[in-house]
Amino acid sequence: MLKEDVGAAVYKTWNSAQRREEIAKLVQGYRSGLPASMLCKISESIAGNRKRARKYLQEMMTPDERQVAVDSESGDMMAFVRGYLL
Repeated sequence: MLKEDVGAAVYKTWNSAQRREEIAKLVQGYRSGLPASMLCKISESIAGNRKRARKYLQEMMTPDERQVAVDSESGDMMAFVRGYLL
């Protein structure tokens, strides 16, 4: 079993409040320098799927902040981040 599989298994046991709290910590991490692509990928793991991750991130970040995050990436990563934040 890969490490990422172990994390996903643990996240599945969490309730919505725990997921929201962890994703909020990631958003703070982004504001302190965590790359937007990492924010999105880890949020998806915690949320359980891309749709829920997108919902949490859009609730926790301002539209301007999300646009800056997308603009901070390039190429394929810009498209990846855009899928979560815009």
